Amino acid sequence: MKKNRITLKDLAKELNLSPSTISRALDNHPAISAATKKKVQDKAEELGFMPNSIASSFRKKKTSSIGVIVPRIDIHFHSLVISGIEDFSYQRGYNVTIFQSKDLSKREKEITKILQNKMVEGIIVCLATETKTYDHFKKFKKFGVPIVFYDRVPADLNFNKIVINDFESSFMATEHLINKGCNRIAHIAGNQSTDIFKARLEGYKAALTKHKMDIDKDIISFTENLTYEEGALCASKYLSLDSIPDGIFCANDYTAVSAIQVFRKAGIDIPKQTAIVGFSNYPISRVIEPHLTTVNDQAFQMGAAAAKLLIRLIEDEDEIINSETISLKTELIVRESSMR
Repeated sequence: MKKNRITLKDLAKELNLSPSTISRALDNHPAISAATKKKVQDKAEELGFMPNSIASSFRKKKTSSIGVIVPRIDIHFHSLVISGIEDFSYQRGYNVTIFQSKDLSKREKEITKILQNKMVEGIIVCLATETKTYDHFKKFKKFGVPIVFYDRVPADLNFNKIVINDFESSFMATEHLINKGCNRIAHIAGNQSTDIFKARLEGYKAALTKHKMDIDKDIISFTENLTYEEGALCASKYLSLDSIPDGIFCANDYTAVSAIQVFRKAGIDIPKQTAIVGFSNYPISRVIEPHLTTVNDQAFQMGAAAAKLLIRLIEDEDEIINSETISLKTELIVRESSMR
């Protein structure tokens, strides 16, 4: 998947300046005004221009390097994705460099500049929660560096994506609770500025609607980051209600585990009085008592699939893929926390 890279002459033509002026502006030459330097630097960034030394290296040799941007390495899901990426890439002779955005759009943009200068052959990305515009990724398309997004993806752009169906997965988890006899099911939801957590909320609602059950806003709780502490607060709120939920579907396993612990401490039998289901199949789901029913989101497989697609795009120069979406099938792992 190769394209012509932006040259110094292209940049000069765009700005109606001489190539020598462009070169000196990029080198921060004192003879060039600050205004001209800024204009040149802004246009260079917009078009994805790279200095000749870097562009030449791209043309002359393979770097066998892949850049990966994840929101947070300390989240088990992303650690598994990284493992899948690295495992497949290593087998194919590629090295992987990992960056974390910390869910900050500004930091994510800064990382793309670093990757541009590192001469990576391709990039794998899970978007930061704050990211709402994608110009910092579009520039890579302009100079032929393929990108594959996973999990949190730009919904309205033609990019390659590896995803799961969060709506269907949440529908499945909620319907499981309904089939176990739960008739007042709460939901601990993720940040609604993120599409995957919106989809999980909608899947939950759709399952209730299908079975003609009320959607009670009093037992839908929203969190910022789905932390253990937020899950405990939500669970405590449910315990204060006149009618305690007999089922809880949580948008991740951390909040589900904290809900189990808070309810058990209050003397609530899990799952006899309240059945609980999580999402992601974190290791803690097999440690907590009772063991947690959860959705296996195929994190390792998602990483391997992202690497496989990216390397295909890098190596097959005749194949032009503007947009391909691969959706991995999830599974509900049923354990004691919902076995009524």
